Amino acid sequence: MSAPLAHFELMSENPEKMQSFYGGVFGWQFDANTMPGYTLVSTGAYPGGGLMKRPPQAPNSMMHVYFKVDSIDETMRKVEQGGGTLAVPRTPIPGVGCYAFFKDPEGVIVGLFEGPR
Repeated sequence: MSAPLAHFELMSENPEKMQSFYGGVFGWQFDANTMPGYTLVSTGAYPGGGLMKRPPQAPNSMMHVYFKVDSIDETMRKVEQGGGTLAVPRTPIPGVGCYAFFKDPEGVIVGLFEGPR
């Protein structure tokens, strides 16, 4: 089973400032009209990403990556067998799929994405 990079997500205190920064540095384009409270990021190539206001439970501004997997449940079994732990359980994104986060053995948080079934 492969797990290609599927999406990245930037959580920021000031999303507008980050749009200006990343747009200026990389030429990224932004679409804030598709999902309320979430801005889609087009990098000009696959994968794209998202930009959002940092939620209060996030310890600081950060960027996450999501790897596309066939089954979050199967992947989480392997994560736990390898010494990782569940950070955020399987969560549906209506009409899109599901995501989850795990912590690797050193505490790095990694996202998983599973498309619609």
